[in-house]
Amino acid sequence: MFTGIVEELGTVVAVREHADGARLTVAAETVLDGVRLGDSIAVDGCCLTVAETGEHDGRPTWTADLMAETLARTGLGARRPGDPVNLERALAADGRFGGHVVQGHVDGVGTVLARTPGTQWEVVEVALPAELARYVVAQGSIAVDGVSLTVVSAGEESFTVSLIPETRARTTLGARAVGQHVNLEVDVLSKYVERHLAHGPVGAEGAR
Repeated sequence: MFTGIVEELGTVVAVREHADGARLTVAAETVLDGVRLGDSIAVDGCCLTVAETGEHDGRPTWTADLMAETLARTGLGARRPGDPVNLERALAADGRFGGHVVQGHVDGVGTVLARTPGTQWEVVEVALPAELARYVVAQGSIAVDGVSLTVVSAGEESFTVSLIPETRARTTLGARAVGQHVNLEVDVLSKYVERHLAHGPVGAEGAR
């Protein structure tokens, strides 16, 4: 599990495509402290498994396998060498819970529609797939490229969030231009609530 608090900006070293997926290699430092093969690291909000470690131009690297499903449901297939990516290690049991519950299971890809700068923050509007709109509510939580954000306004086709200077400086969201794609993960709690309501209340005969 993750919390949507980005630990560092990594750099894509390589994306090697093959018949049924790809291998992604990322240069990083903070998230590789004490890392072991099999550990989980979120890349732009997508949970990946460390399959290999190495070095590139004097920087430590790690490599993960991307399944065809991952490439289809996220924007990771479009990343190219040199691109920055948001990185977060899985939350340790004694870690600080600073964002919200983020699984690293990307629900869909959104598109940046507009950026409106303010004096201290910037409002960003993002288009989202129609099937995700029902899970996004004003003052609720959403992960955009793995960054935990509070929804400012929510519509049927888009939503807005506000980016403080710290978020713009420490994550890729500061440079996401209009027209670019972002990975979206809605609040998993809303999906559980929807499923429970769809099945109605559990009677005594259905209790476990």
